[in-house]
Amino acid sequence: MKLQVTARRTLTPEIEEFILTPIDGQPLPPAEPGSHISITTPSGAHRYYSLVYSGDSLGAYTVAIKKEPNSRGGSKSMHEQATVSTVLDVETSENEFPLGPKHDALLIGGGIGITPIYSMAQQLKAEGRKFRVVYLARSYEKAAYADELQKLCGDAITIHYSAGDGADVFDFWDLLMTPTQEHIYCCGPTSLMEEVKGGTGHWPDGRVHFEEFMPVEIIRDSDTEFTIELAKSGETITVPADHTILEALRANGHDFSSSCETGTCGTCKCKYTEGEVDHRDLALMDDEKSDTIMLCVSRAKGDHLVLDI
Repeated sequence: MKLQVTARRTLTPEIEEFILTPIDGQPLPPAEPGSHISITTPSGAHRYYSLVYSGDSLGAYTVAIKKEPNSRGGSKSMHEQATVSTVLDVETSENEFPLGPKHDALLIGGGIGITPIYSMAQQLKAEGRKFRVVYLARSYEKAAYADELQKLCGDAITIHYSAGDGADVFDFWDLLMTPTQEHIYCCGPTSLMEEVKGGTGHWPDGRVHFEEFMPVEIIRDSDTEFTIELAKSGETITVPADHTILEALRANGHDFSSSCETGTCGTCKCKYTEGEVDHRDLALMDDEKSDTIMLCVSRAKGDHLVLDI
């Protein structure tokens, strides 16, 4: 779909809100609480962002995007180049973090991970269901939607500001020590997710849910530049140290099917005929790795790979 940036709003010094409206004026497909969309950013990178609002007849998608300090073109590109009137390619919403029906809920969000939590809180409130929210942020100034959530949830929300002080962390144990009938929904930085996972190991199966977009480390500080050769044309393309093979192919005019771009779905699977691969995906079986690579996350161990494309 072609969606146009029709409004932007600064939520915090690091987080911008974007409203994306279909250029054909048609209503968007229904989106559930917890859904996300894939946006092709102005740099050409594909990135996933949770929707702030859900509904059956949305006129626009709203996303909140944090500018990551080590951005390779995704969030940096959105902040610096996706101005009002910019048209972006956007995929229909998907939901791998669905809010279950009827049960009570404990919603836990940290940092920019508050966006799907905010969407869920709105739905729970509208349905009159019982829920609680725990929102962790470094400070009020860095807490997107803090005022909106406070107004929506009233006494049902706890907002904890740590000021970046490791000694002032939120103590989850009192909250998680005794399993309740609630389902837990958690989204936020890895440290938060790990803490909640560690504190809920004794909760019943299927009662704790996490939203994770980045299960593998795609780019590492030690990565270096290498080249790929396209066997069928002989073309050679340089893959910079801070780019994936998929991004380098796109930058050179080659479109290649992909979906998750986190090494899990298998869509960008490709054969290779020469070179040694640093496999970083979670999709390939061991017996596939001798001649197959996932272009979204894996790269060369040496300085050259030949791809069978």
